[in-house]
Amino acid sequence: MVEWVTSAWNALPEPLRDPVALAIPAFALLLVIEWCAAIKLEDGDRGSYKGADARASLGMGVVSIATTTVWKTLALFGYTALYVYVAPWHLPADAWYTWVILIVGVDVLFYAYHRTAHRTRIIWATHQAHHSSEYFNFSTALRQKWNNSGEIVMWLPLPLLGIPPWMVFVGFSINLVYQFWVHTERIDKLPRVIEFVFNTPSHHRVHHGNDPQYLDKNYGGIFIVWDRLFGSYADEVARPHYGLTKKVDTFNIWTLQTHEYRSIARDVAASRSWRERFGFVLGPPGWTPSRAEAKETSSSSG
Repeated sequence: MVEWVTSAWNALPEPLRDPVALAIPAFALLLVIEWCAAIKLEDGDRGSYKGADARASLGMGVVSIATTTVWKTLALFGYTALYVYVAPWHLPADAWYTWVILIVGVDVLFYAYHRTAHRTRIIWATHQAHHSSEYFNFSTALRQKWNNSGEIVMWLPLPLLGIPPWMVFVGFSINLVYQFWVHTERIDKLPRVIEFVFNTPSHHRVHHGNDPQYLDKNYGGIFIVWDRLFGSYADEVARPHYGLTKKVDTFNIWTLQTHEYRSIARDVAASRSWRERFGFVLGPPGWTPSRAEAKETSSSSG
């Protein structure tokens, strides 16, 4: 199997091995254009850029390139084993329908992972770094997590469906490249048909908002239809306030990536029962025993 993985990877054209790397020059150009526009056009105290914040985002993005490579290398062997020994059929890589299944499959699985990441604290501990900026711009798109293990697990159905493992990585990279452009305040709402089907800057501004009406909304990657279907959609009615509900107040990229893990460890250490330990790890962000007990009391008395 190792030989099969190596030969399949080497046979893949270099640009397709990582579309994200191929898109980096475009990312850099758009970031510079947006930053210059912000300097020229903005006033007031809610500007879309702050130098230290943008540098932190870029730093996390650079590190994520290395960590993602490690995770993908590990995943390649697992996906290949499923594809070679378990998948009931192998879909042809040169067939249009394989690419449709791939793009739609990656997106609906991303939606499932993304929603889970916001509702399960141990996974949120990884994802929260992306939401830690109080600004919303193209540099925020590069503020990526360093632990991709949750997504790696979520993609398992794709090789089981017979999609070649290398295509799985290309599909997710395409999804990630698409999401870059939705991290901006420079693009207003688009024509209604586009807003209905696709994730847009307006939809994603809602997702990054910490306002009560915007929390846990608009999880889609490329398509917003999953949110409309599964009840997690919200329209942008006012400019959101960005960032975590509890500010971290640091630009140290290590702290931004790890502070929630430390908080979980402290909460677990102070727990009085296994129920509390499981709640702090697997419950939603903000879960506390008192809230859970209050909910149970309310339910029992209703």
